[in-house]
Amino acid sequence: MITGIRGTLEAIGPDSVTITVGGVSLQVSVPSSSIPALGSTGAAVHLHTRLMVRDDSLVLHGFTTPEALTLFDMLIGVSGIGPRHAHSLLSALTPEALVSAVAAEDTKALAQAPGLGQRTAARIVVELKGKLDMVWVGGAAPVAVSTADDVTEALIALGYTAIEARSAVTAAGADPSLPVEEQIRLVLQGLSKG
Repeated sequence: MITGIRGTLEAIGPDSVTITVGGVSLQVSVPSSSIPALGSTGAAVHLHTRLMVRDDSLVLHGFTTPEALTLFDMLIGVSGIGPRHAHSLLSALTPEALVSAVAAEDTKALAQAPGLGQRTAARIVVELKGKLDMVWVGGAAPVAVSTADDVTEALIALGYTAIEARSAVTAAGADPSLPVEEQIRLVLQGLSKG
């Protein structure tokens, strides 16, 4: 089992990266929201991985944190959720926001991920609600999630879609201890530059 890889970022795609490890280039499927955190080509990277065997191929899935990998494993354990849907969810929501949405039974937030509907979101909530509390190790996550949610809601009120708002909040990486108004200002600055 390949549980992680360290190497040099060789190429970046929309939902995958190529990493050179000891002279071998590996293509790794990653949530699109993780790609900016990896840096530019030539950067040293470390990904937590899960190797999945299909009838016709081997697919290596990579994540920047062990928590994201744990969430991926739990999501693909939900009936009707495959790796593509799990990546879609982890691209649209940070791990903290995903845990928060499941805990709050916020199917609307989950259904914002491309390819997911309300019924699938409801199934995720039903199957993961109690399980996430037992494995989630982000002790400070609830505070970060609540301020991130406030910032996201403010951006939605300004006319951004839920996915655009969540992506902007994730990309800005504002310190959750900052006042919400300051976080909103930083996210809007980031959006104006992009």
